[in-house]
Amino acid sequence: MYRFLLTPRWWGINVFVLLAIPFCVFMGSWQLSRFEARVDDHRSAKEQAESARTQAARPLAELLPVDKSTSGRRTTATGHYGKQLLVPDRQLDGRDGYYVLTLLRTDGGKALPVVRGWLPGDADSAKAPKPPAGQVTVTGTLQASETPGDNGVSARGGLPAGQTSAISAASLVNLVPYDLYDAWVTLDTADAGMTAVPATAAADTGLDLKAFQNLGYTGEWFVFAGFVVFMWFRLLRREVEFARDAELGILPEEPAESERPRESAEPGESERPGEPGESGESGESGAGSAGRHEPRAQEDASTPVR
Repeated sequence: MYRFLLTPRWWGINVFVLLAIPFCVFMGSWQLSRFEARVDDHRSAKEQAESARTQAARPLAELLPVDKSTSGRRTTATGHYGKQLLVPDRQLDGRDGYYVLTLLRTDGGKALPVVRGWLPGDADSAKAPKPPAGQVTVTGTLQASETPGDNGVSARGGLPAGQTSAISAASLVNLVPYDLYDAWVTLDTADAGMTAVPATAAADTGLDLKAFQNLGYTGEWFVFAGFVVFMWFRLLRREVEFARDAELGILPEEPAESERPRESAEPGESERPGEPGESGESGESGAGSAGRHEPRAQEDASTPVR
């Protein structure tokens, strides 16, 4: 009954199933591991942010380049404030406003972007406090360069002079005349008249939409694996039923042939009533006509001649 499993068609089906199921399980497990890694990163970033508040600030050079382990650490840097820019379209506590960003030129020659605070309303350079003069030492939280379009960072261009949409070396390289660190710092305590900007978690360390997409993909791959198994059993059951019916001599009924329309007779073969010799009715009609003339002939013969 199961000899059909040895046919080339079923060999192909079985090979496909044996390859598809492990592949789906592997992809589902991989997506699940991605979700678990994001959960671990989120937990580590949260613990790191809490511990960074109590840790002593470390020199900037010891924390570069910025990665998941150093983002959010407290750092310190010394230099002179230079060019000042504004970063519009930034929200804080549900209110619209802008960052005041000032470049700190360090002794090493590079400039470090420093967010000195946040102000409400539209970006206005006249309202932004001027940076302190002379040599200063800043202490704040180290942050990785922003990517336009991510985490609420604006990607719009065409901003007025003295403004930038993202805080990154790539965005600032054409706005300032000196080399830049690929990082930035938000001060622990904002300068007078401004609100301190809280640090953000490093990229890909939060339970964002991407994390839950990985969880959704996990379920999809496992559903695909179950669907493959279900379809294989369904095809197997159908083949077994056909084999049993064949052994019992039960064959599927063939559809009856539709009746073809009768062909009309040829014009020459059709009977033409009224022509003599072709039907009995015409003969009888002729005989009846002759009979109707006989009494008239007898009546004329019996009339005396005067």
